[in-house]
Amino acid sequence: MNNNLSNNIRQNFRQRFATEPLIARSPGRVNIIGEHTDYNNGFVLPAAVDKSIYVGISKRDDDKIVLYSEEFGEEHQSTVSTVEPSGKHWPNYVLGVVDQLNKRGYAISGFNLNVDGDVPVGAGLSSSAAVECAVAFALNELFSLNIPKIEIPEIGQKTEHTFAGAMVGIMDPFASVFGKKDHVIKLDCQSLDYEYVPLEIEGYKIVLLNTNVKHSLASSEYNTRRKECEAGVAMIVKAGIDVKSLRDVTIEMLRKYVEPADALIYKRCKYVVEENERLLSACEHLKNGNIEGLGKKMYGSHDGLSKEYEVSCPELDFLVDAVRGNPGVLGARMMGGGFGGCTINIVKEEAIDELVENLSKTYKQAMAKELTAYVAQTADGSSIVA
Repeated sequence: MNNNLSNNIRQNFRQRFATEPLIARSPGRVNIIGEHTDYNNGFVLPAAVDKSIYVGISKRDDDKIVLYSEEFGEEHQSTVSTVEPSGKHWPNYVLGVVDQLNKRGYAISGFNLNVDGDVPVGAGLSSSAAVECAVAFALNELFSLNIPKIEIPEIGQKTEHTFAGAMVGIMDPFASVFGKKDHVIKLDCQSLDYEYVPLEIEGYKIVLLNTNVKHSLASSEYNTRRKECEAGVAMIVKAGIDVKSLRDVTIEMLRKYVEPADALIYKRCKYVVEENERLLSACEHLKNGNIEGLGKKMYGSHDGLSKEYEVSCPELDFLVDAVRGNPGVLGARMMGGGFGGCTINIVKEEAIDELVENLSKTYKQAMAKELTAYVAQTADGSSIVA
């Protein structure tokens, strides 16, 4: 937990709204393996990290919502009864949560809220889900709504669908709410059953290498990939096979019913089916203490994302290829929606500084961009700070 951020939120809130705030935090997340599987009802393996969004909040006596972003230095106002999407992005992650509470019959009045955090935007750590979950967590506490914990990630997901226009899966908000330090969450996105798997990587750290490429294609291509996966399922259903999503599909089905009809759709679906298999194997490796096995699965995941699902970019491929065979790196892959953002690497602690220094130089020479590195540790999920 970042006490400096928490204290800044409190101090700035007092100055702006002349009252004492309730403070909630919700962390960003990394996904060790299992990318683009969540909206296909598959498995994911995320962990909450030690970078969070913080919100300060207090009740008002009227229906007004007054929001302030410390990062953007902007205020936005709305009302609980007439909440609708804003022309700006950042308020929508708050307003969409209010809209969801209204639709679900949770009664709230107006409120003041300020938001800040140290989750880097655009790095694939899911800062938007962290905002939504922090807001939902704070409103739940402030108004004693007694929202079941499992419903908070669903509220975050629906906010993305309705107010942010991104048809995301459940993984990001689920990891933000349910994260557990020193563990990953093996989440079944079909049933929402989950299992904590120990992430015992003593002597290693999670290192995120940010391409500093803004993934401008991610939202549009994300929705395209989703449709491509649905098209593959539809082909199999048309053949009289009872499947509801790629979760139910085997490679043999794809070869028989999809590959002859559409090579591109086959390639997309093949990646998803194989990624689920990689994830289940990775969990067994973790339970058996075989972190080298996990690393190999991470490289396999990247190759599938790059060559079959085609959501990588030259910068991401460069960073993964640059660490292949490095004895200080267990595994690496692109993380998140794609077309930019970060690679996730599991690196020996004593090798981190030299790796980042060397890669920064070669990356700048090859790609004419700066490299930014974040060292992350696992953390607990959403909580009330004060």
